[in-house]
Amino acid sequence: MSTFQQQRGLHVSGACDEPTWLTLVEAGWTLGDRLLKLNAPQQRGDDVVALQSALNHLGFDCGRPDGIMGPATARALEDFQRNSGLTPDGVCGAHTVRMLELVSRQSGTGPGVAVVRENESMTVHTSLRTLRIVVGQFGGLSSISRSLSKALRDAGATVMSTDEYEAGAHAAAANRFGATVYIGFEARSDDRSIVSYFAVPTFESVGGRTLASQAVDQLEHVLEVAPELRGMRLAVLRETRMPAVLCSLGPVREVVDATDAITGALVTAIAAWASSPVTDRPPDSTTN
Repeated sequence: MSTFQQQRGLHVSGACDEPTWLTLVEAGWTLGDRLLKLNAPQQRGDDVVALQSALNHLGFDCGRPDGIMGPATARALEDFQRNSGLTPDGVCGAHTVRMLELVSRQSGTGPGVAVVRENESMTVHTSLRTLRIVVGQFGGLSSISRSLSKALRDAGATVMSTDEYEAGAHAAAANRFGATVYIGFEARSDDRSIVSYFAVPTFESVGGRTLASQAVDQLEHVLEVAPELRGMRLAVLRETRMPAVLCSLGPVREVVDATDAITGALVTAIAAWASSPVTDRPPDSTTN
């Protein structure tokens, strides 16, 4: 179980908790096993990831390959079908899968349109005053989220806070708010701290990685144990449509006592990211 969690970018606990079980279910789907289309609730699975990756590689922009069959993926699917002479019904069945396989074999290699689009969107240099930031926390670290929200507002940023329990609620709030960036906090019981951004084998959020790297650089000066940088597939990172970072900090008592120092470190990190949201330096870790 621990190996599966590590490979899938989940927190490694060795226990089959709800996120792990849901990920196991999603891992059971292969492209072609079922009809993929826009439904409510939206379909999720490795088959959706395969569809998104293929479409992005061919230049049909469905956004990041998050494994969620949402409106952007449905539109890209219809565009592909229309350009391939298929009925543009937005349903990925056997005929569409065969055409995807055929066209993909004839195409070259490259990063895919989702990677190119995110890189282009991150090239605008800006400042804290132009950012719309959502600060969230999942319990135990409200003092840090409140302190950071106030400091960012004082620096001129437009800030919204959320402390909903569900990761999906955080992501939905950030998406509705039209956030430039999301930064979240969750408490750990041990003395390890992890700063994570969205990454899967075929894609990583370059803006998220850059912000996470900046946060690690600043937090290592104020935490007892230097934080780890990880590309992960956690729900709040997966479902947000903007660069997102989750700071999993522990142990709680020591972290809360360092609220002021952590706030200052993260304001510095976000300001540095705002002025240069893309870096050419390689990530310090691989997807876990």
